Amino acid sequence: MVKDLTSSNIDRKNILNNNIVIQEVYQQVGFLGIKFEGKYRFTKTQISNFFEVDNRTIDRILENNKEEIQQNGYELYSGNKLKLFKDEIFSLINQETHVHDKNVVNIIKLKEEFEALNKTPQLGVFTYKAFLNIGMLLSNSENAQKLRSLILDIVIDVLNKRLGGKTKYINQREEDFLPSAIREYNYRQEFTNALDFYITTNKFKYSQLTDKIYKSIFKGNSKEYRQILNLSTKESVRNTMYSEVLDLIAAYENGFANFLKQRHDSLERKLSLSESLLLFSEFEKSMQAFIEPLREKARSIMASRDLAFRDALHEKLKEYIDEVSSEDFEKFLGERSMDLEKRLEDNKEVFKRLKER
Repeated sequence: MVKDLTSSNIDRKNILNNNIVIQEVYQQVGFLGIKFEGKYRFTKTQISNFFEVDNRTIDRILENNKEEIQQNGYELYSGNKLKLFKDEIFSLINQETHVHDKNVVNIIKLKEEFEALNKTPQLGVFTYKAFLNIGMLLSNSENAQKLRSLILDIVIDVLNKRLGGKTKYINQREEDFLPSAIREYNYRQEFTNALDFYITTNKFKYSQLTDKIYKSIFKGNSKEYRQILNLSTKESVRNTMYSEVLDLIAAYENGFANFLKQRHDSLERKLSLSESLLLFSEFEKSMQAFIEPLREKARSIMASRDLAFRDALHEKLKEYIDEVSSEDFEKFLGERSMDLEKRLEDNKEVFKRLKER
């Protein structure tokens, strides 16, 4: 799926929230700026020089996207903070050896700018993320276009390095997946047992009632889900689901199994499949107030993460797409993330003790 960073706020946020990608961009671009309060900072003139546009162009970008750029670190300095920042610039000018890349942070231009800055009562200052944010929004700059292309290449490279290019099972890399998968498996057993005990024999009852759950949660059946993620018929859809979605499926399965048992006991007979499908609609309606917040969360998680990590669009869940948080990127791509096989190996003794209980 082609990403246009100039027009897609979600794509911009997902990249700027991905600190692993930002670190790689930081290494490759080499635009290091002025070190202040532990971060590299940039003046508007430095930004405009990098992108080879005038300051008014940067002003227009700021005016039209101020809240977004502020969220990524842009702020106005004044008073003592501005004085300290000016002192840092002055120190940098007088100690040229501290400049990391003289082709980027041009000392002569910095000197010229400092003379003007020395009189200003406030100054707009950009962080590295805010600088990248400008580059994503700037449509009339060749350097900005090159930067966007580099960023998108790095996003792909990071996924390839971390996952070997296989994003299908990225859901399994978080710590919570394994316990959620085990819980869901147990509740699935309760669910299928209930279908056996309380519904008359029908080979379609498992798939149809499972699809009822899927449609209730993410507005699509298993076939549609397979198509979106390009899964073969032999691949389990649940092996690709995030822990929060598995937990909600388990809640549905456990709840409906109990609901079905109660109806069976009151009727003192097994239900037909058609009766069971109607009963599910009754169950879903009765649980609406309780389930709705969890369902909205699951839909947003599925739609947002799949778009960011798998480049997969759930058309029926488009309204739920949101940015993926920095915490999520760390969870699935960072140091704490791990292949399921490795996690199983690391927890082998735990599973052994559970088995021996």
